Amino acid sequence: MTQSSPSSHNHFILGLRSVIFFAFQVVTLFIFAPLVLLSFPFSYSVRYGIASAWAKLVIKGLKFICNLGFEVTGSENIKGNGIIFCKHQSAWETFALQVLFPEQCWVLKRELLWIPLFGWALALIQPIAIDRSKKSKSFRQIIKQGSERLESGRWVVIFPEGTRIAPGKKGKYMVGGALLAEKSGYPVIPVAHNAGEFWRRKAFIKYPGTIQVRIGEMIDSKAISARELNQKAESWIEGQMDEITQKPS
Repeated sequence: MTQSSPSSHNHFILGLRSVIFFAFQVVTLFIFAPLVLLSFPFSYSVRYGIASAWAKLVIKGLKFICNLGFEVTGSENIKGNGIIFCKHQSAWETFALQVLFPEQCWVLKRELLWIPLFGWALALIQPIAIDRSKKSKSFRQIIKQGSERLESGRWVVIFPEGTRIAPGKKGKYMVGGALLAEKSGYPVIPVAHNAGEFWRRKAFIKYPGTIQVRIGEMIDSKAISARELNQKAESWIEGQMDEITQKPS
């Protein structure tokens, strides 16, 4: 077991640590976001470097303040660049992927760009911001902009289930990322993790422990169809989730 039962912890201490971590996030955001905005005349790499430095600092702060770390299996599978298919359970992976992988961009809902300061800085690191209510248009945008990002040497991060899914649950794997792989010829690398058991969606408390991260072998997109690729990535991710998800005692 990597996470102790919440009842075994002092809830006051857990709450206090979570408050301190939240304050740490906010204070550092108000330092780094203006730096990203001020860096707009410079190259993408400079802007991304500043933004990812904040993400890496958040992960370090999480370990120091809340005693929540992570353990990775399969990092040797990270080669070149391609499309990351990642399980989406928490806010944690949006920070941690920037620790685990080189320069990258994300497919995300466009509403995030409307958040003052944070969204403005996010826009400067060129995400693929889609309108989730318009699926056909979103798929075309993912293929066009995703191919451009891949050709520039970046990784493209996609959460194929589209939204955060609670531990033990599974969402529908949408085909947009697989279509990008099929059209661009770039491989897919699947990522599974159980961060939602420690940093829960729509919850404030962060529980101490060790998040398990599994990175799979790259899936060649040139030999199979988008549908087959999507199914292959889904089977691998969900198979890993069955292994690392903590079962009720």
